[in-house]
Amino acid sequence: MRLDNKTVVITGAASGIGQATAERCAEEGARVIVTDIDTEGGQAVAEAIEEDGGEAEFHELDVTDSDRFRAVVDEVADAHGLDVMVNNAGTGHPGGSLEEIDEEMRDFVIDINIKGVWNGCDAALPHMKEQGSGAIVNVGSLASILGLPKQAAYSTSKAAVLNMTRTVAAEAGPYGVRANAVCPGFTETQMLEGYLEQQEDPEVAREEMAADYPLKRLGKPDEIADAILFLASDESSFVSGHGLVVDGGFSTC
Repeated sequence: MRLDNKTVVITGAASGIGQATAERCAEEGARVIVTDIDTEGGQAVAEAIEEDGGEAEFHELDVTDSDRFRAVVDEVADAHGLDVMVNNAGTGHPGGSLEEIDEEMRDFVIDINIKGVWNGCDAALPHMKEQGSGAIVNVGSLASILGLPKQAAYSTSKAAVLNMTRTVAAEAGPYGVRANAVCPGFTETQMLEGYLEQQEDPEVAREEMAADYPLKRLGKPDEIADAILFLASDESSFVSGHGLVVDGGFSTC
């Protein structure tokens, strides 16, 4: 098993990519710490993992709360150690040009997508540096490398996640800590469903979106989880500071 006896903390793990990652890590032998602001959903994911024979526990967490983030990570590290930190929690916003996105929405996206990842790295790094090992995996986006139209705040935030990852890799590497990012294309998650529901015809919008991909389909949470698992495991022991694009070939077009 690729994560046998390792402790993995995952944010935004109540659904979508976070849930799929929690399940895959548990299958590979990890002790999974499920965190999310969605208490009911997060508890359900942890319970399902345990029912399947895995080891998991849930902690309620708003990633924008740095004090709470640090308290959760400290508690987990003291009890189990800390091997992998997956900063997955994120949010999007309704489509609109830069001047149409109001300050409140801009700050909401930045607080979760940038500060949330910052808080996760900040909480995990002291423990990982002290033990001389650890892997941080931040979830970026296709928007980390492309400026998506009508998505100024989201694109800005996800670009920041990728460069933050590179900085953490440079700073923490001498301590034996790796940091990488996964940059997914559009993936079948609740966030995507919310975006599609804003369109005049959601099903047509989905078909048009899929047609833009060389593989002619959208991504699945399990496929992104597999990429995260690779970067979390020792299989990527010499990979650090990298943004792994998992987008069905979209960025090649």
